[in-house]
Amino acid sequence: MLITIEGIDGAGKSTQAEKAFAVLKDSFGRENVIWTREPGDWNGGNLLRKLLLDTELSHPLSELFLFLVDRCEHVFKVVVPAINEGKIVLCERYTDSTLAYQVWGRGLPLERIEDLFLWSQFPVPDLTLWLDVPLEEAIQRINSRGRLDRIESDGLEFLSRVRDGYLHLRDRFPDRIRRVDASESVDEVSCIIRQELKILLKD
Repeated sequence: MLITIEGIDGAGKSTQAEKAFAVLKDSFGRENVIWTREPGDWNGGNLLRKLLLDTELSHPLSELFLFLVDRCEHVFKVVVPAINEGKIVLCERYTDSTLAYQVWGRGLPLERIEDLFLWSQFPVPDLTLWLDVPLEEAIQRINSRGRLDRIESDGLEFLSRVRDGYLHLRDRFPDRIRRVDASESVDEVSCIIRQELKILLKD
């Protein structure tokens, strides 16, 4: 089973992924659950993560292709082997991030990117938890971190377009993507996610 956690920068994905991992681990055992993230969470992936987040890229397709290379290796080395072993994979960011950021954020064609996903045989998530937070709050959280990465530095207008992308994807895939109001307290958001996980695992 593949569960993904999505949202714009500053939505609280890592915080809630940690709590969701604890819930899944308590229910299924540590050895049966994998918590991972994109980009870079595979052997050798740190180089790609650094290129994506810290390096100025000139060609309009470089960012997309670097994300796709990272995902190909991540899926082949981490995600698919775990799924084939019957484990639950919890992944921070996945294909919906690429669509929201590259199509709505950068203006690249949706159909071509989805064709690349199909060609690459990326597994489709069983559940996607979209942490939706007001843009101004997201910016405040990002700025509180201090140093911003290259993508976080793109600002409010860019994040607004990315959020529009997530809205579109949620409307397009309502059975898979669940919106979670991430403006609530950490514990309240965690409680909502716990309920969504229970519904999925009961099925």
